[in-house]
Amino acid sequence: MIVLEYKVKGKLEQYKAIAQAIRTTQFIRNKAIRYWIDHSRELKIDKFALNRYSTTLRKEFSFVNDLNSMAVQSAAERGWIAISRFYDNCKKKISGKKGYPKFQKDCRSVEYKTTGWKLHPTKRQVTFTDKNGIGKLKLQGKWDIHTYNLKDIKRVRLIRRADGYYCQFCLGITITDVQPKTGNEIGIDVGIESFYTDSNGHQEPNPKFLRKAETSIKKSQRQIYKKVKGSSSRRRARKIYAKKHLKVSRQRNEHAKRLASNVCKSNDLVAYEDLSVRNLVKNHCLAQSISDASWYLFREWIEYFAAKFDKLAIPVAPHFTSQRCSNCGAIVKKSLSTHTHICNCGCELHRDTNAAKNILNLAKQARGGHPQSNANGLETSTLLGETLVAARI
Repeated sequence: MIVLEYKVKGKLEQYKAIAQAIRTTQFIRNKAIRYWIDHSRELKIDKFALNRYSTTLRKEFSFVNDLNSMAVQSAAERGWIAISRFYDNCKKKISGKKGYPKFQKDCRSVEYKTTGWKLHPTKRQVTFTDKNGIGKLKLQGKWDIHTYNLKDIKRVRLIRRADGYYCQFCLGITITDVQPKTGNEIGIDVGIESFYTDSNGHQEPNPKFLRKAETSIKKSQRQIYKKVKGSSSRRRARKIYAKKHLKVSRQRNEHAKRLASNVCKSNDLVAYEDLSVRNLVKNHCLAQSISDASWYLFREWIEYFAAKFDKLAIPVAPHFTSQRCSNCGAIVKKSLSTHTHICNCGCELHRDTNAAKNILNLAKQARGGHPQSNANGLETSTLLGETLVAARI
């Protein structure tokens, strides 16, 4: 599935109607969770029970009935997604909190399925046909939706962001762009000092988008507290503050996407660390730097482009990749302050380059040691004697 996003332009009344539809979506989701909480486990409330309950809500509340019937179902499904995630975490017996469903107070989108909307023949305008009164909106963007069949559009979302409203078209197709084989293989070790270090010794500098914008963000945050609560000037100050965070988020995404695309185009095999970022950010000394680096976002783009370009991406368990010598396999213990790997065998490398070489070696072992394998997609790898870490596919 791919997502095409356009910014929408309309009148103030239309923006208010979109905001009302988003509030209705939040109301339905929260009512679905309340319905699940209030009923006993013996009734076995599931996705279909919540869909039936959403029909009851349409009869009970007129503003719910104004929303398209499939959009109402989609809102109820959001409640079930939160519930099913809680069940899955309990079954997996993950440590800590299991994510018990909570009531939402900051919903920012409404989702339509195959009805409730209509594209203009030029495909530069979209009309929402339910009783909310959104009407016709202009689409602004560079994506060429003309090349896709109208039947491929499975979902249409309206999203509120700091700089306006956006419309997303979710297409149930897979794009492939088979790139020529290069015969190159690469291992990647992500870090804070440099964004990543590969097995060839190249170090990509860390852009540190949040650190660079931190002074400006803090200044705009202080401006909020100087305004009277509930005033229009406070709302404007909050909007300025939100836009600065949105800019950082977009910079991270574009940076990760550009690097992942280049790495997958120039290599047939890409090996990277299967890191648990959720556990790493528990270290309050490094949490902000880790989040600013966006390692997991980079990993997601690598997996996406590997599938798109018909290349192979292998996540490798990170255990001892920095300590083990990539030349002889001996364990050379070193602290985080030691930046050079020096082994008795004569191997002397930057510690991140050594780790990247180990990651690449483990990835080759995982696919059977055949460098000319034509396999594509994602595989998993682990150190001998270690527990296999499940890869997110």
